[in-house]
Amino acid sequence: MKATYHKYILDFKKPSGTSRGVLTQKETWLLVLQNDEKKGIGECGILRGLSCDDRPDYEEKLQWVCTNIHLGEKALWEALIEFPSIQFGVEMAFRSLTSETPFLLFPSDFTLGEKSIPINGLIWMGEAQDMKQQIEEKIAQGFKCIKLKIGAIDFDKELELLHYIRQNFTPEQIEIRVDANGAFNEIEALDKLNKITGYQLHSIEQPIQKNHTDSMSELCKNSKIDIALDEELIGMFSYQEKEELLLKIKPQYIILKPSFIGGFRGTNEWISLAEKHNIGWWITSALESNIGLNAIAQFTFLKQNVMPQGLGTGGLFTNNFDCPLEVKNGQLFYNPNLKWAVGIDNFLK
Repeated sequence: MKATYHKYILDFKKPSGTSRGVLTQKETWLLVLQNDEKKGIGECGILRGLSCDDRPDYEEKLQWVCTNIHLGEKALWEALIEFPSIQFGVEMAFRSLTSETPFLLFPSDFTLGEKSIPINGLIWMGEAQDMKQQIEEKIAQGFKCIKLKIGAIDFDKELELLHYIRQNFTPEQIEIRVDANGAFNEIEALDKLNKITGYQLHSIEQPIQKNHTDSMSELCKNSKIDIALDEELIGMFSYQEKEELLLKIKPQYIILKPSFIGGFRGTNEWISLAEKHNIGWWITSALESNIGLNAIAQFTFLKQNVMPQGLGTGGLFTNNFDCPLEVKNGQLFYNPNLKWAVGIDNFLK
């Protein structure tokens, strides 16, 4: 078996704001396996400054994987414990190699085009007027759940946006999730959560920065809005430390990004812990190309979670790979009549 990796830069259609800054590009690496005439492809993607494997030796580790591909998926996955995005790419590539086609990883009613996955519409941070326009577009596109990135503009303006939505739509018509990406400081967090309580939100993601477990635990206990952990899960490697984190903080939800938490195996472990401790969960992409998004979507469908998932990121880039995934009326569909873009052939020749 032979393995190679290829760096690919994704360009955003427009700058996308988070509380950690504005994104214009996203790096990713494609891992290609070849065994005789068969080929498989996986995606290893990181977010600079957020992924725990954003390290100087990242490409060196990718090269190590290619050199040691003969060890097999399980041994490689275990050796890559500190590189969750490469774990994910390895899992994806091996499954791709043994699948009927490189992109049909988890055949189901979803890949047959018969069923879909409910997803949230993502509203990026920006000027209030721009965010309002995004909200109007998502609602017009049929989304029943929207997720607002908050914490970068004036808080009162963010409250006005929430007021605008609730003035026009009940919680039954539009579910609102907000994501602070750790933007609130510990002192002000509960006060801000109390101020947004009246807008009947579904939940808030990561109100304060990770690794402040005492404060986060207090927020989860005292907030009238359900809290979802996101960044808090990054860098948790052992089953024991994952369970200790959940028992300490007792969140209402956790958000699972396979690229950040060890791929399919890592995601399954978090799901088993969440269900053991009666914690809700949903799965979210982490700005992968459509190669990674396709794998995550097919995997997610099999979990049969009826909540809207965070899988609507395929249309953010100018140079993504055209694929069978389609977003219609707030649902993600797989259209088996659509083909993958010719550009992907360059990696699978």
